[in-house]
Amino acid sequence: PSLANSEVDGAFGDNDPVDVVEIGETRRKIGEILKVKPLAALAMIDEGELDWKIVAISLDDPRASLVNDVDDVEKHFPGTLTAIRDWFRDYKIPDGKPANKFGLGNKAANKEYALKVITETNESWAKLVKRSIPAGELSLA
Repeated sequence: PSLANSEVDGAFGDNDPVDVVEIGETRRKIGEILKVKPLAALAMIDEGELDWKIVAISLDDPRASLVNDVDDVEKHFPGTLTAIRDWFRDYKIPDGKPANKFGLGNKAANKEYALKVITETNESWAKLVKRSIPAGELSLA
């Protein structure tokens, strides 16, 4: 949360793990552990904080071999990225909160960018766990 992202309107992180949205054919349970292939990233800005959403497909999905990047998602799952973005934009409105916004031109970034986000957030997590950077208010217990 103390690092600003210059590529996403200078938004600071939200102090949460990266969220993954799996788009395959099988209905999964929340929190289920899967081997997935990252395909895209959405830079959601929730009340000023950057909250990455990684779009992925389970490796055991029948269409996994067909979908390798953001353009393949539109080809094989048309409208899915728009539906995901719209849901995350609006889901807090019934609670009286404002709609969320999105950086990166309101579009999903490609697989290469998603992998960069995953790597950067993993490196930040590792530094926290190793206590090589201050945890601030974050509990590591």
